[in-house]
Amino acid sequence: MTNEIKLGFCNPPEPVYLYVKNGESSGESFLWYHFNIEQDKIIPVQQRGLTGYLSELRVTTKEFKKKENIKLDIVVAADEVYVIRTGIETNFAKTFLLSASLVQDFSKPLIIAVTSGEENTVFCRLYDAATKVRIRREWNPNADWGAIITEIQSRLGTSSSVPLTPEQPPHPQDLRIKQIRTLLNYPLDLVREYLQFQDVERPSLLPINKIDSLVKTMCLAWAADKFENPNDAESSYHKQILDAIASGADEVKVIKTWMQQLTTVNAGVA
Repeated sequence: MTNEIKLGFCNPPEPVYLYVKNGESSGESFLWYHFNIEQDKIIPVQQRGLTGYLSELRVTTKEFKKKENIKLDIVVAADEVYVIRTGIETNFAKTFLLSASLVQDFSKPLIIAVTSGEENTVFCRLYDAATKVRIRREWNPNADWGAIITEIQSRLGTSSSVPLTPEQPPHPQDLRIKQIRTLLNYPLDLVREYLQFQDVERPSLLPINKIDSLVKTMCLAWAADKFENPNDAESSYHKQILDAIASGADEVKVIKTWMQQLTTVNAGVA
């Protein structure tokens, strides 16, 4: 029997992202929150526990202040899909992983709870939702976290989104956008806006034509003040970059040469 689908206006079925923090808002303390992007506002969650089914465990990289940070995404299916995002090295992530490593059957609901520690730290407590019994494992700061994540993922039937070791290369599309964005000094916030508009979190989830469009946008934004006529900038991009790439030239090197040529020409005119 299928559930009746309610017709009419509704909110998009997007996951609710929860973040862990020992903070205070309007005189009230909180340990996790979600974020309203449109209002640029932190919304504290007063409840300390979330009941649901652990459906996925992902390791992702997020860029912050031009540095890559490895995050642990704990995906929970409940009344909505929740994604608890926390740093891979946090006490919350480690205490969650230690407890979750003892769970053999993820078809049963769990309660994931936050609890405060000393010096603004936050720890995770895991409970069997049916019995309310806490699932706990002795603290081990030297645990093999990568192996624990892999083992939990194997029980869930999922795999890591990105490699745990920095020596392993990122997805080619993520690397492509990062290299070109850095070369052109294109604002990271504008790349994020583009990705949000496409309903994805990273370039590797875009089709190749969208990646090409983003590269073109970044290049033309850099060249905007180099031409009086915007059509000339686009014509230059097609002739100097796209034609060269079609001939087998390296994209990043071609763009760098194009930038040098335009800078030289404009310096001569000045």
